[in-house]
Amino acid sequence: MKLHYTTFGEGDPLIILHGLFGSGDNWQTLARRFAETHQVFLVDQRNHGHSPHSDAFSYELMAADLAEFIDDHDLENVTILGHSMGGKTAMVHACNYDQDVVKLIIVDMAPKSYPVHHRDILDGLLSADLKAIASRGGVDKHLQSYEPNAAVRQFLLKNLYWIEKGVLAWRFNVPVINREIQAMVDQPVSGQSNIPALFIRGGQSNYILENDEDLIKKFFPFATVFSIEKAGHWVHAEAPETFYDICRTYLNAP
Repeated sequence: MKLHYTTFGEGDPLIILHGLFGSGDNWQTLARRFAETHQVFLVDQRNHGHSPHSDAFSYELMAADLAEFIDDHDLENVTILGHSMGGKTAMVHACNYDQDVVKLIIVDMAPKSYPVHHRDILDGLLSADLKAIASRGGVDKHLQSYEPNAAVRQFLLKNLYWIEKGVLAWRFNVPVINREIQAMVDQPVSGQSNIPALFIRGGQSNYILENDEDLIKKFFPFATVFSIEKAGHWVHAEAPETFYDICRTYLNAP
């Protein structure tokens, strides 16, 4: 699949992969800072952002999309930074493809199975009748019954767009994500990769637990785990300066 992307800067490539319900646009501010030393690619994964929708959705397919993207752009000395779902895509790719990837940055995701965290959100998205609700405010009001956190709702609403006058649509593929969400969260990583990997966990998140470090090193023997204690799952948004400083140091190290 040919993925949509935007790019900034020059230098060794840094590919950034967003999480579930996100898009590359969520990373623009940090991408422009990383672009001081790297060529940054903000990639929309399949069924998200401006990339194509597909009836097929799995980590194997997203890892294959990433491998195709690297080949299509003839990229070498690649660093992949992935948050949440994007982190799992990066891990699956690293364990299954022999491409010129030199570093990984995995943000608040471990190589293990998870319970479904997004059932209420998906129920809200599925039940939003966008043929009848003709405003972002109306969609926000509808979602309040399913997601009380206003910041999370605003994150979701960034994916609304007008397909024609008075008709809204979601950029992510809600029916397919809903159908495949259990299989996605059930899937652990398999295999092993010797690529150096920095795992950044949110200290207030339960996605990477303190006792997960041994598990991480089973799959990524050259991994380092760093915790940003004042951040939750959206580490890069909740502690952007600390996150940037940690990533910059890692990116620019030999």
